[in-house]
Amino acid sequence: MAEKIIFSVTQINEYIKDLLEKDELLYTVSIRGEISNFTNHYKTGHFYFSLKDEGGVIRAVMFKGYASKLQFVPENGMKVVLTGKVSSYVKDGSYQVYAFTMEPDGIGSLYLAFEQLKKKLEAKGYFSPQYKKPIPRYPSVVGIVTSPTGAAIRDMINVSTRRFPLAKLVLFPCLVQGDGAPPQIASGIKFFNERYPVDVIIIGRGGGSLEELWAFNDERLAEVIFQSRVPIISAVGHETDFSISDFVSDLRAPTPSAAAELALPDQNDLKRQLANVGARLVLLANKRIESYAQRLESLKNSRTLKDLNTVIDDRRMDVLRLEQALDSSMEKLLQTKELLLKINAGKLGALDPLKIMSRGYAAAFDEEGNVVSSVETISEGDTLNLQLKDGKVIADVKEIRRETKNA
Repeated sequence: MAEKIIFSVTQINEYIKDLLEKDELLYTVSIRGEISNFTNHYKTGHFYFSLKDEGGVIRAVMFKGYASKLQFVPENGMKVVLTGKVSSYVKDGSYQVYAFTMEPDGIGSLYLAFEQLKKKLEAKGYFSPQYKKPIPRYPSVVGIVTSPTGAAIRDMINVSTRRFPLAKLVLFPCLVQGDGAPPQIASGIKFFNERYPVDVIIIGRGGGSLEELWAFNDERLAEVIFQSRVPIISAVGHETDFSISDFVSDLRAPTPSAAAELALPDQNDLKRQLANVGARLVLLANKRIESYAQRLESLKNSRTLKDLNTVIDDRRMDVLRLEQALDSSMEKLLQTKELLLKINAGKLGALDPLKIMSRGYAAAFDEEGNVVSSVETISEGDTLNLQLKDGKVIADVKEIRRETKNA
């Protein structure tokens, strides 16, 4: 009897893993399904999820090296087509798909990434009209962030030379395509905000595919545009092309040429406006001169200038009227003062001590001239001066009689 071969759990799992990885079909396979149980492991950068359809579910993982290359962020419920290999994990014996790439099913990954970023920034208020800065009407310095060799810069120079040659154009050369483009465009915006003052900034490039215009759909670039103190005009691609930069900027232009037209006034329009203003000023000045001439003619023909005696007579009458008014006022004032004087004189007369003395009263003073108002202030033998209405009496005090008041 043959000896029974016994395997360990690990050996079986390793055997199954080896079988799966040797199968050429399973080594590189594309699978369509709906994402569920999605987990973005932020510490490691790995994606863990499941793919399901009406009949089953398969586990899947996308490691950081592959996940970082995705243009969009996977979400639960999203239908995708992923490519990877089917293998098993020895420790738990379960098999899963190790994804290398992933594309949205039925829609491009770039378009999906664009819609996801647009939705995110719109929720943060980056597109809100309340944050849009006005474009100056007459900029003296315009900053341009674009490629120095593209058709966009030539178009903008041609338009600015034709419309408003007084404006100074300052170019910040940068890439407008590829992975290195977004940070260079952002550097240009910061340069004009922090180191070289300008009145308005134009960012953009000529037309191209979605991939070629993708630099202007960068989230970090959108944040720099939003934080810019200088108003920004975005001109990316053709009229039918839209980018995240278009939505965040203060003004969107359909083309670089249109951006220059929106940023700069038309010198011909300004000349016409100045001519209209000049003509109106001349008209107003002529009307003013005509009005003054009519007034001068009226004054020249006035009776006052022809007969000086008329002016003198008018002034003499004014003086007479003032004199009469003054006399009337003085008479009323004197009457009032006279009446007041009589009233005060009557009050003083009632208080005159001589009138009191004429009725038989006298005022007593001691030798020092102090008024004696009480017997308590004098003694027998003192000398008193008695003031009568017509003279004084010197008297010696022989006796003091005190009067007591009845209780």
